Amino acid sequence: MVKHITMDALQQVYLALAPKSLGIADLGCSSGSNSLSIIKDIVESVEAASCKIMIPPPEFRVYLNDLPTNDFNSIFKSLPDFYRDLNKERSGGLPLLFIAGYPGSFYGRLFPNDCLHFVHSSYSLHWLSKVPPSLYDKQGKPINRGSVHISASSPPLVSQAYYAQFQEDFSLFLRSRSEELTAGGRMVLIMLGRIGPDHVDRGNSFYWELLSRSLAILATQGEIKREDIDSYDVHFYAPTKDEMEAEIRREGSFEVERLEMFEAEKELYKVSENYGTEVAMTVRAIQESMLSHHFGEGIYRHFV
Repeated sequence: MVKHITMDALQQVYLALAPKSLGIADLGCSSGSNSLSIIKDIVESVEAASCKIMIPPPEFRVYLNDLPTNDFNSIFKSLPDFYRDLNKERSGGLPLLFIAGYPGSFYGRLFPNDCLHFVHSSYSLHWLSKVPPSLYDKQGKPINRGSVHISASSPPLVSQAYYAQFQEDFSLFLRSRSEELTAGGRMVLIMLGRIGPDHVDRGNSFYWELLSRSLAILATQGEIKREDIDSYDVHFYAPTKDEMEAEIRREGSFEVERLEMFEAEKELYKVSENYGTEVAMTVRAIQESMLSHHFGEGIYRHFV
């Protein structure tokens, strides 16, 4: 369903503008197999639209963006195989496809003015640019002690701090993209969110609660210091639809054409014999570098 929405939006902007050179950015591209699979979908979708109106397809300028610590080399090393596989399924030869890596934070300018027609970002914008500074009082002491994120025991100031940081970051993201997108350009942004105003549920907050409990156990065992837990916070915020819409209206550069929420497939949460291991691996995958930096490499002796 999400892929269908993305490709529909892409075709609409292409058919409306019909550029000879189509500029596309994938923000938060990561380095897994999906980093290049989205490009294949984009090329095929635009070529199908070109065929319908009987014009030659454009050249494709695809900019892959993520933080400088992302493994861009693995993406570039896989390009020969990607081009080869793309060519196998075609009779007319490869399209004019130019792929470049653009390391840097998308919370700020990345590209020249008016160089993009379409921006795609999948499961990246729920990560904030930084831990909200107001999670610490004037003396520099943490106000969310014992938790790594918003929890049932967190004081109201914690959720307010996270929301304020989201507003600041998302507004900067929108303002930056508005300068880089040409008139009539579009964005499809996919991110984790909340169904309602409650921050504590069995969805996104579930993993952070498990991480907090696991760290607390290690502290009682003397493996890590409790004050290190108090000073560790994740830079994550899952907004509601209302929060998203309010910020888009407030910033003023974009109009919302479609805003939908999709619940994760129930199979993802089905309890199995390996459920605990799968949850631990999920937390490790998204927090490994930050946990090891804060607590030391030895912490992973206690994780899967």
